[in-house]
Amino acid sequence: MKSVIIITALFFSGFLSKAQNAIFLTQGRIEYEKKINLYAALDDDEDAAWRDLMKKTTPQFKITYFDLTFNGDKTLYQPGRENTDNNRMWQSPAEDNIIFTDLQSHLSTSRKNVYEQGFLISDTARKINWKITDETRTIAGFECRRANALIMDSIYIVAFYTESIIPGGGPESFTGLPGMILGLAIPHEHITWFATKVYNEQIPEASLKAPAKGKKISNTALLTTLQDRMKDWGKWARRYIIQIMI
Repeated sequence: MKSVIIITALFFSGFLSKAQNAIFLTQGRIEYEKKINLYAALDDDEDAAWRDLMKKTTPQFKITYFDLTFNGDKTLYQPGRENTDNNRMWQSPAEDNIIFTDLQSHLSTSRKNVYEQGFLISDTARKINWKITDETRTIAGFECRRANALIMDSIYIVAFYTESIIPGGGPESFTGLPGMILGLAIPHEHITWFATKVYNEQIPEASLKAPAKGKKISNTALLTTLQDRMKDWGKWARRYIIQIMI
């Protein structure tokens, strides 16, 4: 009887210890690695000579880093540390994006550069009809669950979120899950975002400010502007526009 009591006590002691060590973050900083598979995109190009030349002179992946700072219902996504390997590569769309999101009011303010012109977009956050699955994986030390969705009518996306980070934010303008998105993929566009590190830091609310510089424009007007300027770009216009508008 005595041994049963000891074993039971040890069991509950271990359970409580694990519960006490569980981490639930409401503020902090996340570094995301954004990766674009350039070769996969080139495989869609009809000009075989151009495709082969680019593969000989260009690395397969374009990698950039972004930081997402968050405190409660507010998040700020902006460029992070520099990747010097990109110095010999052309600039991709959305590399300078700054996106502030208020998850409580569902409002978002973004600054996006197009043709070296800064645009300021204030709008409601995109509503995404996520379908949560049972698939899980570990990202940056956090157990994450998979969710799938369609955005912009036909673009399939895959996200992995963790309930251990309370705010339902994520990279770019992706929100709406019951926890922070640590992994995101747009398979057809060959683009992924994955958290490399999560920092348990104190983030002053005053540091989470919406961008204020740029020509004010709505998402609808920006899309029209992009379509007008790129009407002669062929299929490459679609890729560029998607990367800007997400």
